[in-house]
Amino acid sequence: MSTISAPTVDPRISDLLKGVYDPCCRDKGISVVDMGLLHSAGVDDDGTARVELLLTSGWCPFASTVLHEIELAVAAMPGVRRAEVEIVWDEAWSTDRLAPSAKEKLRFLPPPASVGDPTAYVQENWPLAAPSGKEATR
Repeated sequence: MSTISAPTVDPRISDLLKGVYDPCCRDKGISVVDMGLLHSAGVDDDGTARVELLLTSGWCPFASTVLHEIELAVAAMPGVRRAEVEIVWDEAWSTDRLAPSAKEKLRFLPPPASVGDPTAYVQENWPLAAPSGKEATR
């Protein structure tokens, strides 16, 4: 597959892929678009759709599932004769690519050195998850 010259995304494909979910985040309703996995996407004049994805990890056990779901969805678009979906290996995914809604749902922890007192951090940010009573000493 030839790489699309600049990382551009056809909005029709982006809108469509908002309905395709990252298998690890399906239960949270986070799509491949919200995860920031969509690197580039477009449809050539001959009707060939090309989609390039980043993976959160090169060891993702669901990569083939995601690729297949995206291929099926894009291939069903009007005007698309066939769909090619590939992984981009020379660019790393990072949490900076997450949509704000995905960041909120995933609630990433800060680096441990920036937290200071871990117990106070948990109590401040997750009051219902903070242990109480004898549970806190275990």
